[in-house]
Amino acid sequence: MDRLSDNYMDNVRLFDQALGAGRSVDMVSRDYVIAGRRARLWVVDGYGKDETLERMGAFWLSLPPDALQGLTQMQDFADRFVTFSEVDVGFDPEELTTSVLMGKTLLLVEGLRGGAQIDAKEYPGRGVDEPPDGKVLRGSHDGFVEAVVPNMALIRRRIRDSRLTMEGVKVGKRSHTDAVLCYLEDKADPELLTALREKLAAIDVNSLTMAQESVAEAIRPKQWYNPFPKVRYTERPDSAAASIMEGSVVLMIDNSPSVMILPTTFFDFTQEANEFYFPPLVGTYLRLLRIIVFLISLLITPTWYLMVKESGRLPEWLEFLSSPEPASLGLLWQLLVVEFLIDVLKLASLNTPDSLSNSFSMLGALILGDFAVQAGWLGPEVLVYMAFVSVASFAQPSYEMGYAFKLLRVALLLLTAVFDVWGYGFGILGILVLLGTTKPLVGKGYLYPLIPFNGRALRRLIFREPIHRDNT
Repeated sequence: MDRLSDNYMDNVRLFDQALGAGRSVDMVSRDYVIAGRRARLWVVDGYGKDETLERMGAFWLSLPPDALQGLTQMQDFADRFVTFSEVDVGFDPEELTTSVLMGKTLLLVEGLRGGAQIDAKEYPGRGVDEPPDGKVLRGSHDGFVEAVVPNMALIRRRIRDSRLTMEGVKVGKRSHTDAVLCYLEDKADPELLTALREKLAAIDVNSLTMAQESVAEAIRPKQWYNPFPKVRYTERPDSAAASIMEGSVVLMIDNSPSVMILPTTFFDFTQEANEFYFPPLVGTYLRLLRIIVFLISLLITPTWYLMVKESGRLPEWLEFLSSPEPASLGLLWQLLVVEFLIDVLKLASLNTPDSLSNSFSMLGALILGDFAVQAGWLGPEVLVYMAFVSVASFAQPSYEMGYAFKLLRVALLLLTAVFDVWGYGFGILGILVLLGTTKPLVGKGYLYPLIPFNGRALRRLIFREPIHRDNT
């Protein structure tokens, strides 16, 4: 059926069956008599605003018997007797069913063509708290939540510009998940927007159970072997608003407190919100420090292993590095075991109750510290280098980029162990080739503004410039 029937009871039976009224305990249906005509209302329990629906119901029940005389269209009823501002009329049963499952209230009235979709919904959600992975010393301490409507309001609060556009799309054949493209009409690249719309329209999945990650996997290039992240996420409204002001597009997905910032390049991961809450000189220092430390974390263990693998490779002033204490495990196995143990501890910490977190931290420190050294399994030098690597990984705000560097570090270590100097050299060359061939979701290229070269944009990514009209 493409349109509603002219028979009221046929329509009631249709929606009762489609929505599961009487079958699903959370589907609320209510009969009214409005000015002598039968009417029925459907809403999902937990979505509808009880106060708003009660006020409208009381108003409808108080209408005199002749109030609907001569009315044949639901649009006329909505214009005269629906006091809520967000209401529209539909005639497609499938569209009306989907709108109820999205949280709207459906009203049918006997003798009126069409169904009124009243958007008096209120999604359950948590408070707007500071995100745990984006804390700052100063600045705003609010964060996105799992509903797109309050998230859009957080952006609107920061960008009160009529050209700020919130473009809604539906993704998922069964879930019909809300997605919102947020951009400035005069700043965003039209070709980028066209490419994003086409990719979202081409998604062929039933549901987005993992929210933004499901969308990212559905539209990303097929490079399973490439660990570099193609998307930058943030839970901070100020970071998202700054990116929009600079011409980026923010993609919000319902049920997720993280938003996607597109296009994303490798150099975007060098920035963090804390830098912009300090003066430019301090912000530049923090950014350069993060870049240097993160590059060192990629190379430190393979380089150290290469230097101590054979004697006589180091100059005299670095001889203290060439004699690690003997242990039961070989040096290569020590490095690999600690790499994996650190990840095991990270995974275990995610499932540790808060009341046991202190005990878990002490136990992990003992296992990787005194116990392992005293038992002769690991050398103290290995723990020192791996401790630096572990701390350095937290200096990078992107977990995805941190794990990409980890996998590359382990691969470079294995190549160095097998092929010595040649393996180390070809490993670094392979990392550069992999980085250069990484395909972004959308945009000019993963290495932009280095390739293609844009000196001004590259300088702004490396150095924290003072805030001015075009730099937010």
